[in-house]
Amino acid sequence: MILFERFGFTHTGQATIAVSSVSVMSAVASPDPSRLGFFLLSEESLIQVLLELQSNPSFCVLDSRYINLLFTFRDLSPPPQSTFNHSYPITSPNEYSLFFANCAPESTVSMNVRTELYNLDGREKDFLSAGLTQLPSLYFCFSVLYFAFLAYWIYACLQNKKSVHRIHMLMGLLVVMKALNLLCAAEDKHYVKVTGTPHGWDVLFYIFQFIRVVLLFTVIVLIGTGWSFLKPFLQEKEKKVLMIVIPLQVLANIASIVIGETGPFIKDWVTWNQVFLLVDIICCCAIIFPIVWSIRSLRETSKTDGKAARNLAKLTLFRQFYIVVIGYLYFTRIVVFALRTIAAYKYQWVASAAEEIASLAFYVIIFYMFRPVEKNEYFVLDEEEEEAAELALKDEEFEL
Repeated sequence: MILFERFGFTHTGQATIAVSSVSVMSAVASPDPSRLGFFLLSEESLIQVLLELQSNPSFCVLDSRYINLLFTFRDLSPPPQSTFNHSYPITSPNEYSLFFANCAPESTVSMNVRTELYNLDGREKDFLSAGLTQLPSLYFCFSVLYFAFLAYWIYACLQNKKSVHRIHMLMGLLVVMKALNLLCAAEDKHYVKVTGTPHGWDVLFYIFQFIRVVLLFTVIVLIGTGWSFLKPFLQEKEKKVLMIVIPLQVLANIASIVIGETGPFIKDWVTWNQVFLLVDIICCCAIIFPIVWSIRSLRETSKTDGKAARNLAKLTLFRQFYIVVIGYLYFTRIVVFALRTIAAYKYQWVASAAEEIASLAFYVIIFYMFRPVEKNEYFVLDEEEEEAAELALKDEEFEL
């Protein structure tokens, strides 16, 4: 059984399957053409089919009463053409998986396959799954919000030129990449929705996604180390974190492209998914270390330099940053995944919306915390609060 793709159909859904240049090779007798074919299978029926296969290993899935059989190789035109092309209306709206099954023993199949899965919106074809058709509008709206956010960030930097550091420039560049990434995602999904192919917008999407993700992890690491606004250099161990995270993000983006541009029908698709997940988890863990090191360093410094109020402000800010980063990573990796898993197929867009809302909230909070202002939390020196600050620094609440 080979899974081609999943698609959410409405009551106007259509599935068009075209196969050509079909060749079946067998080491034994000539295979029965009715033992090879294509079928649709709903998520609910998948369990029943798996139970049938488990109870009887020699059972052919094409004989199952739980599948929607489209056609078998018996319906192919006579050799040498061996082609078939037909459209099937979807009578029962649901999310279906398109499978090819080969039940002929010791046989191999070679063929060209073209599939068109779509829902009809009036007379127009909508090639996005029923739960994803809102994505072009969603991504475009968020790209507009990020461009507005960028304009405000530029204004804030111009208003406080003396307090602008190199990290603020990188943060501005990160917003540019996020806005362009979302704009390309909107165009990509729009063209897929209308024509079935992205017309090159997927290339731009992956370019901006790569730059954005690398910049995001770099900015989190650099803020976590206090680079440019607390110290002008990076320590050796902090450089090593960047040297680990950036190459891993290159690998993660290669995996993302393979996953997005192919499908479960290629041999190593599951492996690429596992690589992406593993690399992402390693990067998420790695970027936490510089923040923890900064918090520990501030605690040690606070015991000797006599600047309790200033150290308390820095320590509080870094602990808040630590909590925000952990919350963002937890939500976008675990909660969003859970939403994608449990949401009905018609509401798959909700997970994407939740991810973008969480990302925008993260950007706003981080940019507000580390905005360029002349009198920010780093330089609070209030003599009256020194004693209270010293007591607070001794308190165990600042332990991680």
